[in-house]
Amino acid sequence: MTKITLALCAVLLGVVHPAFAEEAKMFYDFTVKDIAGNDFSMAQLAGKKVMIVNVASKCGNTPQYKNLEALYKEYTGEGELAEKKFVILGFPANNFGQQEPGTDEEIKSFCTSKYDVTFPMMSKVSTKGDDIAPIYAWLTRKEQNGVLDAPVTWNFQKFLIDETGKLVASVPPGEKPDSGRVVEWLEGKPWKAE
Repeated sequence: MTKITLALCAVLLGVVHPAFAEEAKMFYDFTVKDIAGNDFSMAQLAGKKVMIVNVASKCGNTPQYKNLEALYKEYTGEGELAEKKFVILGFPANNFGQQEPGTDEEIKSFCTSKYDVTFPMMSKVSTKGDDIAPIYAWLTRKEQNGVLDAPVTWNFQKFLIDETGKLVASVPPGEKPDSGRVVEWLEGKPWKAE
């Protein structure tokens, strides 16, 4: 009878909780392509605070590039990526209003010539829908990140990741990346939800 009970429990767990069948991904498990087509492992960001933002070149929020770059320079200091304690990752996406139609090369040229962007830019991805990038599936779905559901609603939505790789918050597209509560979080205070 004991073997039957154990077998029944195993079957029920497999049916009711398929997540037990495969290990959940952590933020540091992801590798994406940077804007030059090279692999970029999130594991290299362990111990750093991270802001991930979906960017677009032809959006009303596009001037946020200026705020992002200023924030990056203020809170990262000089030196190599490995030495920084805060990193911004820009993910170009064409999901909203076709406002990022360019190629990776065109996007890189735009960001550097118009906004002097020095923070790491990734290859263009999809932030929603059937072709959502795996990193964005993790960012937006509580079942994957364990913290919150936060579907991307428009260009320049920000996601904050703490030094342990835990998702902390989703910041709305219209909120500037250098808002008071983001700066307080960067300076070590607890995140203030709206």
